[in-house]
Amino acid sequence: MFVRAVYVTGDPAKLEAAIRGLNSEGRELLEERPEYRGADVLVDRDLGILLAVSWWGSEGARRNSDQVMRERRGPMLEPFAGTVAVENFEAAVFRSVQLPRAGGGMRYTRVEFDPADTDLFAETFRSSAVPRLEALPGFARCAVLVDRERGRGMVGSIFVDRASMAASRAGQAEARRADAAKAHVTVVGLEEFEVVHADVRPD
Repeated sequence: MFVRAVYVTGDPAKLEAAIRGLNSEGRELLEERPEYRGADVLVDRDLGILLAVSWWGSEGARRNSDQVMRERRGPMLEPFAGTVAVENFEAAVFRSVQLPRAGGGMRYTRVEFDPADTDLFAETFRSSAVPRLEALPGFARCAVLVDRERGRGMVGSIFVDRASMAASRAGQAEARRADAAKAHVTVVGLEEFEVVHADVRPD
């Protein structure tokens, strides 16, 4: 699958308006597009951050959806959006063991790497991190998203509730250190979000 990630910051007091726009007009627009595979809406209510991720069956389908979404994105996110950043990725790893729930938690790790090590990064996560995550209470889904040309990506791990995500922090910190060294990646960002909506359908 292929992914478009929209990272938005703004006034926390105006966040709910943006969520409503994405969950109504935004979802309708996406569902009209060919090869749409679902979306995630994730928020940090305290800081005023919204992360909207749409999933596509092919790179062409994602690209073809860009124009209509680019034109409508601004009005949907008003008056919340202060800054908007859009990135495109390939889903190198996707593993789901149960459906995420609204109110759950997502840990988001941003990484950089030599583009030549993209496959090493994906395989290290698949062989080392996925089995470990699957054993954690409350684990729902994980994915590795990569930009092969620029050598950057993100790892997302979703838990069915915030308590399960919090309980995993210490163990995952140590695992992150070991896996980053093995995969030759540098961690450049770490955040946690509340799951508002998550309905990815891989096929």
